[in-house]
Amino acid sequence: MGSPLLALTRLVIYLSITLPLMPVQALAVALNLRLARSLPVFYHRRCLPILGFQVQTEGERATDQPVLYVCNHTSYLDIIVLGSLIPGSFVAKSEVKSWPFFGWLAQLQRTVFVIRRGSKAGKQRDSIAERLQEGGNLVLFPEGTSNDGNRTLPFKSALFAAADTQVNGKKVSVQPISISYARLNGIPVGRTLRPLFAWYGDMDLAPHLWRVLGLGAVTVVVHFHPPVTLDDFASRKDMAEYCQRQVALGVAAANAGRTMTALPAPGATPPETPPQPPAEPHAEAGTGSSKAA
Repeated sequence: MGSPLLALTRLVIYLSITLPLMPVQALAVALNLRLARSLPVFYHRRCLPILGFQVQTEGERATDQPVLYVCNHTSYLDIIVLGSLIPGSFVAKSEVKSWPFFGWLAQLQRTVFVIRRGSKAGKQRDSIAERLQEGGNLVLFPEGTSNDGNRTLPFKSALFAAADTQVNGKKVSVQPISISYARLNGIPVGRTLRPLFAWYGDMDLAPHLWRVLGLGAVTVVVHFHPPVTLDDFASRKDMAEYCQRQVALGVAAANAGRTMTALPAPGATPPETPPQPPAEPHAEAGTGSSKAA
C-alpha cells in the first residue's frame, strides 16, 4: 500500500528541511538559547504537511509550565504530532540515544534518556524531576512501549514518580493525552488498517517509514484531557490508573469516530476502561518504540 514516488518526494523534502536545521538547533542547545525550545515546535509543524498529516485537537493543552504530559504510544510518528503541539522534550529509553540519525534528532530536542532497569529507578526519577524543576515541559509514554494503536496498555506507576516534583511550592501538573490515527484520505481507519501507522514489536524502522511516507492524507486526533496533580490522588498508582483510563477512553472514542465531550472532573473516578481489542501480530513483543521510556 502506498506510492513509491510519493514516498521518495516526501523523503527528499523532509531531508531538505531537517538537515539545514540540525546545526542551528545544535548551536542553540549548546548556547542554551530560547530558540532551542521553540525551534523543535517550528520544525515538527513543518514536518506535518510533508507527511500528509492533519492534526485535529480536542480539549485544551495545559500551559502552566512545567507540565508532565502522559500519552499512549503508537510509534515514532507520535513525536512529530505531539512535538508540533507541545513546546518541550520527550522521555525516551536510553537505547535511542545511540541510534543513527534519529538518536541525534532526539538529543537535539533535549530528550531525557532513562535506563529501564529497576535498580536505576531513582536516577530515572531524578532526571525527569530535574528537567521539570528547570521549567521545561516533558512528554512521557507511561505504557513503556508502543502497540498497534487499537488499544491502550496499562500505565507503569513507577514512571509517575516525577509527579511528586514541586515547582514554586506546587506539585507539577500532569495532563493525560490521547492520540489516534483516525482517518486515511478522509476514510475512517479501522482496526485492520490502524497498525499501518504503528511501529511496535520486531518491526524494522526503514521499511515502516518508507510505507508511511507513501500513504495519502492522514487525520490524527489528539485529545487533551483535564490536568491533575498528585495531590488529587491517594498514591501515584491511583494517578497512573486514572490517567490510563482517561487516555483509553479518548483513544476508543477517536478510533470509533466519536468526540469526547464530557469528562469527569480531575480527581473523580472516570468510567471503566473500555474493553481492549486483542493485539494485532507483533504487539506482544512491544519493544520497537522509538520513545517509550
